Amino acid sequence: MSLITLREILDAAGDGSYGVGAFNVTDLVQAEAVLEAAVETDSPVIVQTIAGSSAHGSDEPFWEALVNLIKRYPQVPVTLHLDHGASYEDCVRAIDAGFTSVMIDGSLLPDRVSHASFDENVAVTRKVVEYAHAHGVSVEGELGTIGGSEDGGATVKEIVLADPDDAADFVEQTGVDALAVAIGTSHGAYKFTSPPDGTVLHMDLITEIASRIPGTHLVMHGSSSLPADLRSEINRFGGALPESWGVPEDEKARSTQLGIRKINQGMDSHMAYSAAARKSLAEDGITVDPAPFQRAAREAMQAIVAERMQVFGQAGQAYRNR
Repeated sequence: MSLITLREILDAAGDGSYGVGAFNVTDLVQAEAVLEAAVETDSPVIVQTIAGSSAHGSDEPFWEALVNLIKRYPQVPVTLHLDHGASYEDCVRAIDAGFTSVMIDGSLLPDRVSHASFDENVAVTRKVVEYAHAHGVSVEGELGTIGGSEDGGATVKEIVLADPDDAADFVEQTGVDALAVAIGTSHGAYKFTSPPDGTVLHMDLITEIASRIPGTHLVMHGSSSLPADLRSEINRFGGALPESWGVPEDEKARSTQLGIRKINQGMDSHMAYSAAARKSLAEDGITVDPAPFQRAAREAMQAIVAERMQVFGQAGQAYRNR
């Protein structure tokens, strides 16, 4: 089975009323952790990355390696997804590299700070959809603006909630397969200064938007829960993460029953990876070979991804895409 489209993996999730985790990776060690977790839990999975997020000098060598790695896991259904494509050109590069799904984030202008108008968002999204669908690739769009920092950088976006009326118009005009809707979640490791509640997470929007676009799958971005134990472990070994709250696991599980099908998660697994790496480096002051700390980090990341797969409901569901 191996590589399939986002439409295929989310159609099956819709039939089974569960969510599928989309886990961000920046190297092959992390990608292997995600794929091994999928094997461990017999889960369909979405492996995703952002253009320019790896340590390689260019995206293409990393992307080619990702495609080849996924081919080694024929026992699980995998979608390779470009997260937060910033331009039409980035999406085309990913499609040509073998990705089976791309996200075009037309909610912001190319400077990645200024908000795009609805018509500007529609125009670039429709252009990507035309190219992608001609190549058998799925497309995710974004409506509203999910706040925070997508890549952990200094650029922080303001939250602009999605509008249900706009969602119906957007889908009709673009033909996207999936839609990321802003419901108050936030990207990055510094989400909320207090535990989120009904005044922060607008879960009612999911139900309303889902009812307006029944043929399009909904996506939750910025869903990491930022576990306090991982933050403490990172800080114990030299980190400086401030106290912060993310999206509770029970809220993520509830969202899958309201209509969310794809759940993006980057910070939780990266925190697990970083905590284990920092601990390994601190406890072994002699070894300079990076393999031991990377191995410890991979195992920690695999464990938390497998846990999330249980929460999202995708564990044991791989058979639906075989």
